[in-house]
Amino acid sequence: MTIRTRLALQFAAILAVTLLLFSLVIYFFTYQSRRNSFTDSLFARARVVAHVYLDGTNRGDDASRASYRRYLRQFYRTLPAEEVRVYDAQNRVVFREGQQTGQPVPLSLLARVRQTGSLVELDTDHAQTVGLLYRDARRGDFVVVASSVDADSQVEQRTLRKILAGGLLISFGIVGIGGWFFAGQALRPMQRIVQEVDTITAFDLHRRLSQADGQDEVSHLAQRFNSLLDRLETAFAGQRTFVRDASHELRTPLTVLTGELEVALLQERSPAEYRRVLQSTLDAARMLTALTNGLLQIARASDDPSQVPLALVRLDELLLQAHEEVLRRQPTSRIDLDFGEPNSRGVAFGVMGNEPLLLSAVLNVLENACKFSKDSQEPIVASLTCVGRRLRLQIRDRGVGMSEADRQQVFVPFFRAEMVRNVPGHGIGLPLTFKIMALHGGSIRVDSELGAGTQVTLELPLVSA
Repeated sequence: MTIRTRLALQFAAILAVTLLLFSLVIYFFTYQSRRNSFTDSLFARARVVAHVYLDGTNRGDDASRASYRRYLRQFYRTLPAEEVRVYDAQNRVVFREGQQTGQPVPLSLLARVRQTGSLVELDTDHAQTVGLLYRDARRGDFVVVASSVDADSQVEQRTLRKILAGGLLISFGIVGIGGWFFAGQALRPMQRIVQEVDTITAFDLHRRLSQADGQDEVSHLAQRFNSLLDRLETAFAGQRTFVRDASHELRTPLTVLTGELEVALLQERSPAEYRRVLQSTLDAARMLTALTNGLLQIARASDDPSQVPLALVRLDELLLQAHEEVLRRQPTSRIDLDFGEPNSRGVAFGVMGNEPLLLSAVLNVLENACKFSKDSQEPIVASLTCVGRRLRLQIRDRGVGMSEADRQQVFVPFFRAEMVRNVPGHGIGLPLTFKIMALHGGSIRVDSELGAGTQVTLELPLVSA
């Protein structure tokens, strides 16, 4: 079932229930009002008949009393199936007016009337019976019982039912058609969004939905979808750039491998020449392995943070481990470590993170400092301090540095600064570190001056005690 159909049916159902309840209320109160009015009429008729009887019996002869009753009957209208009886103190019928049904009035009814002063009994088909205690100073108390059928209310109620039923049916039809039309009008922007979304492919992610200018829910949905398209476009562009640059970087060691092997196979070589070819091939294979591992680490660092296992990591111990590994790779480098005072409000130098990824990030920064400051006599300094609720690791070297234009692109994968093109590397160390820090809720900042060295600052949130 479509949303349009569901909205139209729901709107029609709500209005139908409302109209039905309203019609029932009208019918009920109309019925009550007419019934009460008819009851008052019966009581008034009972009083008139009692007055006629008592006044008429005071006349001298029967002819005079009959003439008096005919005269009074001209002043009130006889009710349908009307019958009025007057009972004396011994429950004998002393006067009867109207239809002669012959059905006796129960003595219990007469007793209740004498006890309460008045009584109303409702029968089926709008029939009513009322009892009235009429007091006369000279002749005592009489019970007047009047019964009749409210034929006018039957007709009026039947007509009212037909009018309400017809009105409900017509209203249902109008509401159904109107609800269908207005639901279509309300959902028309959604239909436009669906049509526009169907035309957007991976090759034109620059397109945006046109319904995002308003303040209603549909506009908010379009705005959120446009934000999603912004992120997708950025991700696709980054992926295309990454694949292009990765392919370019992988081509270099593969070309070296292929060229060396092809040249070696052209003719017979001496053992020393074969050894040189094997050594060159091994170096290219190692370069290829390092590049592949770096690409895999970048892909892993780009994963959903909820899918990366995190645990308590002591950053001081991690720095010592990274220091030992870098000295093994760069034995001629000198790295001084400086540990500040731990924060008493948290675990000493403790962060929540993935230890292999954090180790890779610290290794990348330390190894870059070693590679780009080989000609410097100053040592590399790594300082670990606590600043508020964050841990700060600063790695400073006195190497070649870089220009401001190059510094702004150090987090672009495979970018190599102009001054260090002759230094071995692939340009994936700092981009990988940037992704790892973002994955851990941290940050990285690079400050550099050409010819004066570079300082890299890593910050991570401290674990509370």
